[in-house]
Amino acid sequence: MIKTVETNRPEDTRKLGYGLGETAARGQVICLNGDLGVGKTVFTQGFAAGLGIGEPVNSPTFTILQIYEEGRLPLYHFDVYRIGDAEEMEEIGYEDYFFGEGVCLIEWASLIEELLPERAIRITIEKDMEKGFDYRRIIIDGLEE
Repeated sequence: MIKTVETNRPEDTRKLGYGLGETAARGQVICLNGDLGVGKTVFTQGFAAGLGIGEPVNSPTFTILQIYEEGRLPLYHFDVYRIGDAEEMEEIGYEDYFFGEGVCLIEWASLIEELLPERAIRITIEKDMEKGFDYRRIIIDGLEE
């Protein structure tokens, strides 16, 4: 199922993430895609809060993976923007996280498409400057109702 949501403020994008975090289930892999500055990290911060994670959440651009364990489920937050090839993901031990006890949220997931589980939820965040600076179209594919 594909669902499209439009937001007009960063707070709305965060709130959408929060709602998805509240209902997230063990073993889910959530793929976040979109250009630089579209709100992937804002969405992720809301998602983490929805899981009950209170600590600051930032994009792990240089560390690739940040683990948050204080919520109702562990959150494995990947930013694969700097990944050169699939071998780097293997060195991290990505399968332990993708098929682990928590929820994976992967920024720039399209860069590792060949590694993603078929059942992954894919979220694309797009800007449309004609509709305003803070406008976002968020397309969610694979979320079961």
